[in-house]
Amino acid sequence: MVTSFGESHGRCVGAIIDGCPAGLSLTVADVQREVDRIRPGESAALTARKEKNQVEIISGVMNGVTTGAPVGLLIWNKDVDDVDYEAIRFKPRPGHADYTAFVKYGGFNDWRGGGRFSGRITAGFVMAGAVARKLLDGLGIEIIAHTVEIGGIAAKPVAYDKIKGNIASDVLRCADPAASRKMAALIARTKEAGDSLGGVVEGIALNVPAGIGEPVFDTLEGDLAKALFAIPAVKGVEFGAGFAAARMKGSENNDPFMIKQRKIATATNNSGGILGGISTGMPLVVRAAVKPVSSIALEQETVDLKKMEKATIKVGGRHDVCIVPRAVVVVEAIMAVTLCDFALRAGLIPGVLK
Repeated sequence: MVTSFGESHGRCVGAIIDGCPAGLSLTVADVQREVDRIRPGESAALTARKEKNQVEIISGVMNGVTTGAPVGLLIWNKDVDDVDYEAIRFKPRPGHADYTAFVKYGGFNDWRGGGRFSGRITAGFVMAGAVARKLLDGLGIEIIAHTVEIGGIAAKPVAYDKIKGNIASDVLRCADPAASRKMAALIARTKEAGDSLGGVVEGIALNVPAGIGEPVFDTLEGDLAKALFAIPAVKGVEFGAGFAAARMKGSENNDPFMIKQRKIATATNNSGGILGGISTGMPLVVRAAVKPVSSIALEQETVDLKKMEKATIKVGGRHDVCIVPRAVVVVEAIMAVTLCDFALRAGLIPGVLK
């Protein structure tokens, strides 16, 4: 079980992992490697906020090995600027959770930078995902996510064995170089216009054994979808053919069974590697729709919650034009945590590693 804590402009963000097996080799470097992937880097798409994101392990690890106690991971927030948020404290930003948080918590919510509802909290997800990845490595499960669409520009399908290499050097983490160039140009134009863009991230888990899942309320896709919706910007999730399946005939959507290298497989994978809430052994394929960044430079209509009157707002501060490239890392982390949880429940990962 993973517990997330912290706020965008609070002292820190982090995660507590309860139930991590004892005996797992784990160092700060293991976690830092994944966290470094969500830093802004040099891209017109991303925020000017520069956090070093130095990981600390505060519990559950001794002499580089997990003890079986809850593993505590945190990152201190250093590059914090509240000035722009003070000016709009009572003017909820359209598209953000400012208003709903204000209502639910009676105005006591941390409003700085979106507080608990900021994408900043996903750093904790990535830290937890780094630990989950190490556990899944023992099962040979590999997780790769990539950008497949930004602003309506869709990438061409790329073979699984080429995606990882292609995105390694691409700033937008897109496996189709031609599409990436078009996306980058669109991002630059959108930034100049003071607006933002959304897109789609595809996550793929390879070598997932058949039989993982707990129907009917704890299905593999049900829990994975729930976890993906914890990412603040995700507004849609689909598996395999997804919504396109609604436009297919059964003869088109069904995945014929076959025997490949003495194992049961399917000729196609419209199911996305899941049937009846249980893994089939085929690649698990999920796509998450990421909405456009809500904090934009354009003037927008809102209300003043204190004066209870109509108002306008122009959001200052440092914001991404498009968070899709950074969401790629978070989607991988969420998939790792969810699959690790199911593997533990299935007894594929023991409580004590030797």
